[in-house]
Amino acid sequence: MFIERGHFAKTQFLLEKGLDVAVLRRRVIADNIANVDVPHFKRSEVSYEAQLRRALDHEEYVKRNEVPAKLTDIRHIPFFRAMDYREVKPRTHIDYLTTMRNDGNNVDPEHELTEALKNQLAYQAITNALNNNFRALNIVMRLA
Repeated sequence: MFIERGHFAKTQFLLEKGLDVAVLRRRVIADNIANVDVPHFKRSEVSYEAQLRRALDHEEYVKRNEVPAKLTDIRHIPFFRAMDYREVKPRTHIDYLTTMRNDGNNVDPEHELTEALKNQLAYQAITNALNNNFRALNIVMRLA
């Protein structure tokens, strides 16, 4: 099996970042559930995956369509500058537009528990992928 140079580090970084995002998402969901009875409380949610997908797609697009530019001065601007997937940060957004109850609170406990379950499953899947990466690395190190 041939692995392109840098794939392991990129995969490892993305998996570790995925765990960080899952922990943040868990905190946000717990905060939403804890404030289910607070009047005028607005729920929050975490967005990360769409921006990460955009950065990874843009990186591939730039690789395929890169036009070399001769940069002879530090003030020159390259034609394309790929979005760096390492700079994508999770963002927490407050949902001001919806209301679930007459007191202005918009937390739906069933929705939050469903999101918590999905987040827990994602966390477990990422943890399994990290463990598999470390097992593979361990095997390679033993063979070397």
